[in-house]
Amino acid sequence: MIRVRVSIDRAARRAVVDFTGTSAQLPDNFNAPAAVCRAAVLYVFRTLVDEPIPMNEGCLKPIEIVIPDGCMLNPRHPAAVVAGNVETSQCITDALYGALGVLAASQGTMNNFTFGDDHYQYYETICGGSGAGPDFDGTSAVHTHMTNSRLTDPEVLEWRYPVVLESHRINRGSGGAGRHRGGDGTIRRIRFLQPMSAALLSNHRIVAPFGLEGGEPGACGRQWVERADGRREELPGCAKTAVTAGDVFVIQTPAGGGFGRPEPA
Repeated sequence: MIRVRVSIDRAARRAVVDFTGTSAQLPDNFNAPAAVCRAAVLYVFRTLVDEPIPMNEGCLKPIEIVIPDGCMLNPRHPAAVVAGNVETSQCITDALYGALGVLAASQGTMNNFTFGDDHYQYYETICGGSGAGPDFDGTSAVHTHMTNSRLTDPEVLEWRYPVVLESHRINRGSGGAGRHRGGDGTIRRIRFLQPMSAALLSNHRIVAPFGLEGGEPGACGRQWVERADGRREELPGCAKTAVTAGDVFVIQTPAGGGFGRPEPA
């Protein structure tokens, strides 16, 4: 759990961002170094300033950041932190926007998907929905916040790897309802042409991306493998599985939360 309180002193033109109450460091790899937490704070506050100021340490001079020692956002050695930059940073960002009341939660994950064998290795991140705000809808099928990754072109993917991209489409209606609707997630289907190992590192498979001001949450992500023999195997958000020729790995990414109560019909 990530807890944050943002206190603004208008007279002093300063802010305190306090993560006290955040869970203690975890036995898994979703801990994030304090530098990642600071980067998320810098990102959020920089997006709220409509001025062409340089992106540097000076942006944080008026902001005091409190990250308790030993919590999951400031863990002690030898805590595992591999998911901190790609996953936990997204949760920090959404928590900050939610605390400030300016943006509902986005997909909050990079949907890190990997597959390979002794010859092939591949890593991609997959887009989802962004959160809605007080005067705008969320955006569908985009990477959000703490990532600027782009997907490999389908032609290049199929040329270089023994897979077929069956489809990648917007999951219509998955965004949270509201006066302004959250962006929709996507559904991506990859068929394997030879045996490999596949893995997924992701978030928002249990807790839905939140809405704000009465907006509804976005849909959670899901993933499963459609086996060549007709079986369907559901997988958790962090999973590793062996795939064989003809298996299809399906990833449904989370959607953004809505903002404001939906208008009466």
